[in-house]
Amino acid sequence: MSATPPSAPPASAWAPLRLAVFRSLWLAVLASNVGTWMQTVGAQWLLVEQPNAPTLVALVQTASMLPVLLLALPAGALADTLDRRRLLIGVQCFLAAVGVLLTALTAADRMPPALLLTLTFALGVGQALTLPAWQAVIPELVPREQLVSASALGSISVNLARSVGPAVAGVLVAQAGVAVVFAVNTASFAIFAGALLRWRPDRPDGPAMPERFTAALRAGGRYVRHSPVVRRILLRAALFVVPGSALWALLPLVASQRLGLGPGGYGVLLAALGVGAVAASQLLLVAGLVYGGTLLVLALVPVPALVTAALVPAGVAWMTVLSTVNAAMQLFLPGWVRARGLSVYQMVFAGGQALGALAWGALGELAGLVAALAVAGAAMAVAALTVPLWPLRDTRGVDRDPAVYWPEPHLMLDAHPRTGPVLVTVSYTVPPERQDAFVEAMRAVGRSRRRTGAMRWGLFRAGERAHGFVEVYQVPSWEEHLRQHGGRLTGADRAAEERARALTEGDVHVAHLLPADEP
Repeated sequence: MSATPPSAPPASAWAPLRLAVFRSLWLAVLASNVGTWMQTVGAQWLLVEQPNAPTLVALVQTASMLPVLLLALPAGALADTLDRRRLLIGVQCFLAAVGVLLTALTAADRMPPALLLTLTFALGVGQALTLPAWQAVIPELVPREQLVSASALGSISVNLARSVGPAVAGVLVAQAGVAVVFAVNTASFAIFAGALLRWRPDRPDGPAMPERFTAALRAGGRYVRHSPVVRRILLRAALFVVPGSALWALLPLVASQRLGLGPGGYGVLLAALGVGAVAASQLLLVAGLVYGGTLLVLALVPVPALVTAALVPAGVAWMTVLSTVNAAMQLFLPGWVRARGLSVYQMVFAGGQALGALAWGALGELAGLVAALAVAGAAMAVAALTVPLWPLRDTRGVDRDPAVYWPEPHLMLDAHPRTGPVLVTVSYTVPPERQDAFVEAMRAVGRSRRRTGAMRWGLFRAGERAHGFVEVYQVPSWEEHLRQHGGRLTGADRAAEERARALTEGDVHVAHLLPADEP
């Protein structure tokens, strides 16, 4: 089974850019991405002449990505519970402040490696807060049928920046110094903040009934744990990113030590990666093999022209995998948990890059660049060969729109929203000839209950009633159960319940059990 995008492509891949709001924000994000890649080049080039350069250069990527690993899920919870526009504006102001400090200290020649990595980490914190909020905003800017194109354009923005930013940074580092590169990055944050200030969403600011932060964290974790589709997407991302991080972590050393290039030449190598990424196709298996082959070229071929040529298809492969898995996540996640789900994806992606970069940098220092790149290339090829074994799930036709179809609960008691835990029982009668099929159909219902709020779920036979079954599940609070009634369920959840209900006969009885020790 080949891995394809989870939805048929729209008539035009550039259709979202016809929407003025999306176009304005996309261009602002492009400017920010250009600045980020310029920042990376400048930071890495400050360290290539330092003692222990392989480890220090790799730590730039680790410092950038580790905050996403640590903060992704809290950032996603914030993006799902706060007004995303205001959150993004505040974060860009923080990033601009860090950029001003970084620029000033570098210009004054007061930037030792430890401080550079610390401020790079601070920029990574801002990026960790930005990523899930921005990706969750995209479905609010474009119609669903254009979401795959919008996701691909987001990846194109990153990779177009990757082709432009490093080349410009290389020239600026050579002609004007690293401080100018950091200043341009600082300006890019201001550009993004300005575009956000001009955007006025049609909907009211913030969710109608925001979740509490800790409850939102737990709900996001439950959704990911009990969603096989999401777990498979995360697996495919991790199997590509961990070995793939070797290229980004060690390329500055390949440029300076093996190819004898300066900052301008390093920028050209990164530009070759970006050019390939803008023209990517959608084949995960081929992408992994191509990327692994490029790592082997970097290990074995000390010729700048051949290395530059090999980096173009590597950019194609990188873009292929990122756009495919990102679009799969965007399309599958329902709106109420989209930022949290995307934050877990970012956590896997950034964690794979951060920890992978540290590991490849350490291996490069111990065994040399050639050995590290050769091992990474072999690991990438092995990971690519697992695509037929663990392909992306085809979610085309799966209804992810909200479905409010449960009847309003009518209690004789006044339940406070935070009363809990709440035990819900649903009683069914199932003819003997349908019972095996019913038990199998209820497995999907159980996953739906867990994804949308249940801490525990089980299906039992009623010992005192012929052909009786009782579904029992526990939610942490009455408020969480009301969210199940009010918008957490999707059309796919409804279809799963209808398949199970079609195998029953008679009425279905629902009971809500509240703690006896609460007034």
